[in-house]
Amino acid sequence: MAELVPCNCLAAADASGRMIRHKIFRRALGPKDIHISVTYSGICHSDIHTAKAEWGAKAYPLCVGHEILGRVKAVGAEVSKFKVGEAIGVGCFTDSCRTCEECGEGNEQYCSGPGGNHGTYGSARPESLHPGGVSQGGYASDFVVDENYAIRIPEKMDVAAAAPLLCAGITCFSPFIEHGLKAGQTLGVVGLGGLGHMAVKIGKAMGCEVIVFSRSSSKTEDALRLGATKVVISTDAEAMKAVSRTCHFIYNSIAFAHDVQPYLNVLRTRGTMIMVGGVPQGAMPGGTFALIP
Repeated sequence: MAELVPCNCLAAADASGRMIRHKIFRRALGPKDIHISVTYSGICHSDIHTAKAEWGAKAYPLCVGHEILGRVKAVGAEVSKFKVGEAIGVGCFTDSCRTCEECGEGNEQYCSGPGGNHGTYGSARPESLHPGGVSQGGYASDFVVDENYAIRIPEKMDVAAAAPLLCAGITCFSPFIEHGLKAGQTLGVVGLGGLGHMAVKIGKAMGCEVIVFSRSSSKTEDALRLGATKVVISTDAEAMKAVSRTCHFIYNSIAFAHDVQPYLNVLRTRGTMIMVGGVPQGAMPGGTFALIP
């Protein structure tokens, strides 16, 4: 009989977010499972929000981390997509019901089955899937996941730098693809933080003209270095007026309550604005969580 996989990790001890060394167990390797030796785990601000229970109460100790990179250490008997030694990544969820309409259409992140998708950490699940009854994340030495919820990382990539692509990267790339951003179009990026800077780089790589909107000029040099064509100071009414109706697409990464009208004014007719900042419910009408693609 297969044995549980022992794992050392860093875990939030309580809602203060204080991290402690902790030991957990991963489930025994199933026929479709991959045992990953974790080498890198990106630090996403979602990890901090979750560790501090800012998005709801959690059971502690809790190991967070959903930008997981490593090497395949072992595979189950029926694994066909990965081999031992290959570079591999795991993102924001690790399973889904696989039977609902959303899963059938390849939208497992929107799984409408019992309990929805299985979050990489903090998700209450049966002991058979997650010893202890709660999923534990990637600030850890080892990870076990079904092969269908892992991603091959090309060997030519810098594996250490690839981790943020598994959350911030996909949070940019997914809406760009889903909503038809094309080369030659103008992309507006609101905010130049963890998500915004990634949006600039991906937009540039896709062949777009990129305009960064920022409240101050302090990030101008960085924005231009990352690939932006220009930076517009969003608090300057005349500067905003000068780019009215120029953007085909706006990627809004602001994570606090703000007036979206100035950004709607710079959209072209039938343009698209994507809200990804995760403004808390009640901070502005409706919040923005329901709008995150």
